[in-house]
Amino acid sequence: MSDELTVVTVTYSPGPHLGRFLATLSHATERPVRVIMADNGSTDGSPEEALERFPNTRLLRTGGNLGYGTAVNRAVAELRNDSADLDLFVVANPDVQWGPGSIDALLEAAGRWPRAASLGPLIRDPDGSVYPSARHQPSIIRGGMHAVIGPVWRSNPWTAAYRQDRLEPSERPVGWLSGSCLLLRGAAFDQVGGFDERYFMYMEDVDLGDRLGKAGWQNVYVPSAEVLHDKGHSTGRDPARNLAAHHRSTYTFLSDRHNKPWQAPLRWTMRGALEVRSRLAVRSSRRKVRGRH
Repeated sequence: MSDELTVVTVTYSPGPHLGRFLATLSHATERPVRVIMADNGSTDGSPEEALERFPNTRLLRTGGNLGYGTAVNRAVAELRNDSADLDLFVVANPDVQWGPGSIDALLEAAGRWPRAASLGPLIRDPDGSVYPSARHQPSIIRGGMHAVIGPVWRSNPWTAAYRQDRLEPSERPVGWLSGSCLLLRGAAFDQVGGFDERYFMYMEDVDLGDRLGKAGWQNVYVPSAEVLHDKGHSTGRDPARNLAAHHRSTYTFLSDRHNKPWQAPLRWTMRGALEVRSRLAVRSSRRKVRGRH
């Protein structure tokens, strides 16, 4: 196996985040790294600037704003065509900043967990707090109560259980890991067909973790690796649109897992509840935007 490690990031006018992503990458691993930027239609020039500043980068134009998972799949397919070694590879958002040795810690954990298909670090928000990036799969009760009650009662027990908020960070298998930063095992990624391209944004990481688990692989949380994620970069551009996309993706995920004919009433109920919650959330978001202006 080659020592060179591939890092895939999806860019969509990432601004100065991309420069910080690439600059801190040199502290994350002692292995040589090549970065492929799957660009979904950036107009700010930052991917082109990165090509000039960082010689280990490559730009792949996807041809449009295809969504996160689809862009990653395009990059992986391109690398396969080049006969690239993808035994282990990293997928990360361009608004991630790498902690010292973070990728090496993930690689070491991959050696300890040979059935780990995905490994994720401890993720900190810009204020230093720990983001709950390692979670259970969303069951109807746990996930449903989190979705419906979570926005109005943040400390409710269903949300805490789903997000594993009350567990101390420890290296362990979990239901799914945040797609903002993952070390992936190529054989497992290929086995399940990569990301499901029906998800434009949101829930593609939940879906991937679920399918990997059902295929006999593990998703392993590795808190000895740390990164910082400025997630407001992507979610803050058009919050109303993003909220609507989140609810559509949630319905796609839940309806897939409850697709029996006799479960049709459950799907109708989920769709109706999510549509109402989506309208309320979008309306609230737009009021906040108008208030700021």
